[in-house]
Amino acid sequence: MTPPDSIDAVRTMLGTQGYVCGRALATVVFLSLKLGRPLFLEGEAGVGKTEIAKALASGLNRRLIRLQCYEGLDASSAVYEWNFPAQMVAIRTAEAAGGADRDALQSELFSDEYLIERPLLQAMRPDENGAPVMLIDELDRTDEPFEAFLLEALSDFQVTIPELGTVKATEPPIVIVTSNRTREVHDALKRRCLYHWVDYPDFDREIEILHARAPEAAEALSREVVAFVQHLRTEDLFKKPGVAETIDWAKCLLALDVINLSPEVIGDTLGAILKYQDDIQKLQGSEAKRILDQAKASLEPA
Repeated sequence: MTPPDSIDAVRTMLGTQGYVCGRALATVVFLSLKLGRPLFLEGEAGVGKTEIAKALASGLNRRLIRLQCYEGLDASSAVYEWNFPAQMVAIRTAEAAGGADRDALQSELFSDEYLIERPLLQAMRPDENGAPVMLIDELDRTDEPFEAFLLEALSDFQVTIPELGTVKATEPPIVIVTSNRTREVHDALKRRCLYHWVDYPDFDREIEILHARAPEAAEALSREVVAFVQHLRTEDLFKKPGVAETIDWAKCLLALDVINLSPEVIGDTLGAILKYQDDIQKLQGSEAKRILDQAKASLEPA
């Protein structure tokens, strides 16, 4: 499928995949597709940065290739590795046969047959459905040397394998880079991307998202859930709940056949929206009722 030809078409395409976004995010996605530039998305965990790559891949019918970043990630894990066990078997087989040509054997050992392709190299390969969507997820978990290595890949859409040479993408992949901003990513890498901060949605948009991802939830319950979570985000918490937690909580409440929120129900299901015990303890007893009362009051007509 060809990329959308307008901002509204981007919003429509993402909407068909259950991803609700505002015009600002749809604009930067459109520009990324139009200009062939990587898209750098920053924001709190759970606001939908990873999901937009999934929605794009599904909407465009492209392959999604995900590089999950972590501390200590290096080029060999991100680009390629050699299949050493298979190479050793080939060497021993050649030795047993005798008279092996050393140069020919070395050329064979370092060929595509023994190459294990990792995400970045896979993203450079042509695909019959078009350029894949390359998701470099949570880049802030890696270190600066890996960022420096990425500069070549994001600047020229190519990677270098010393034994084989440079592999350049015939059609640049659609690159989405995400960061939870646990540390600052270097400016040199950001300059190669279009940038967008993905914030928590406002009440109306979060309702839209919940309708799209949990359509079986009744309107009254959906409004109470979103209002409660929105008020919860104003509290002094170690980790504020994201949109992903809103959706998870609504699904948990549906599984329990909950019709309306109550302090008791909230207390029983806090683990769906809060992931740290200190935060959960803050909402025990009267605190949950206080926030629920505020949430319900905000839903009343002015």
